[in-house]
Amino acid sequence: MGSIRIYKGMPPLSEEQIRRLEENKPKSDDEIDFSDIPRLTKEELAKFKPARLRRQKQSIAS
Repeated sequence: MGSIRIYKGMPPLSEEQIRRLEENKPKSDDEIDFSDIPRLTKEELAKFKPARLRRQKQSIAS
């Protein structure tokens, strides 16, 4: 991410498109405002389960 790719035959970007791309550049974690996200309660946190990192192979019966 972070770079603009121009493909053969693609029309040039307008100044508006370039401005919008500049506005939506990826931000560092320090620049992101998380204040509108509600905190999780202890009950909600207790419901979390560890994610499986790998899918288990399923045997197929014939």
